[in-house]
Amino acid sequence: MPHQIDLTSRARTLFITGTDTGVGKTLFTALLLRHLRESGCHALAMKPFCSGGRADVRLLQSLQPGELTDHEMNPYSFAEPVAPLVAREARRKKIRLGQVVAQIRKTHTKCETLLIEGAGGLMVPLGPGFTVADLIRKLRSEVVVVARNLLGTINHSLLTVGALKAIGNEPLALILMSSATRDLSSRSNQKVLADLLKPIPVMELPFLGERPLAKLNKKIAPLVRGVLGKVVRSLEPG
Repeated sequence: MPHQIDLTSRARTLFITGTDTGVGKTLFTALLLRHLRESGCHALAMKPFCSGGRADVRLLQSLQPGELTDHEMNPYSFAEPVAPLVAREARRKKIRLGQVVAQIRKTHTKCETLLIEGAGGLMVPLGPGFTVADLIRKLRSEVVVVARNLLGTINHSLLTVGALKAIGNEPLALILMSSATRDLSSRSNQKVLADLLKPIPVMELPFLGERPLAKLNKKIAPLVRGVLGKVVRSLEPG
C-alpha cells in the first residue's frame, strides 16, 4: 500500500528548475507527478513555457489525462528551439510576468499540489524584464533543482543554488540525473555537492533507459521511489 500523502493542509506549488536545458527536468517532473498521484495526492503539472515542440507537454499530459487542456498546461508554446523572449519578439507577442503568474495560480486552484516545470535554467529570459528566477520569486514557490550528473555540474549547481539563495529561496533538494554515458566526475558529484551544499539534500537518480515511465528495472525502481519519497517528505507539513 503506497504511503498516503497529506498535503491538503496548505496548497503547494513546487517549481522544478534546472542548471541548463536538457538536464532531465521533464523526466523528473513526470516521475514525481506519477509518484504523488499514486500516493493519494491530487497533483497536476504544468509547463508554462515550452520551446522547440510540445513533446514534454504530451508526456506530462499522459499522466493527468483530461484534467487540463494543453493551453492550461502550457499557455506559451513556441516551435523555435530558442529562449521564450527571443521567440516572443519574433512573433511580436507580449508576455507579462503578472499574466503568467495569474495563469499559474488559476491552474493551481484545480489541485492540491501543482508542479511547475521551468524552461532551461534560472536566468532564461521569459519576457520583457523577467526571467525564470523572477517568476519563482513572484510565485513564492518551493523549488527543486535538477542537474545532469556529468563534468561541469558542480559549477552549474553551485551557481544555480547561489542565485536561488540570493532571491531568498533555498531549494528543497538538488537532483542529479544520470545518463547512459558516465564520466569520472559522475562518480563523485553527489558526494562533493552534498558536502558543499549542506543542509540541502543532494540525491542521484540512475539512468532509467528508454521509456522509463513505462517500465522501471526492478532493481532501480526502489531507489527511484526512495528519492521521490524524500522530496515528498520535504513538502509535507511540519
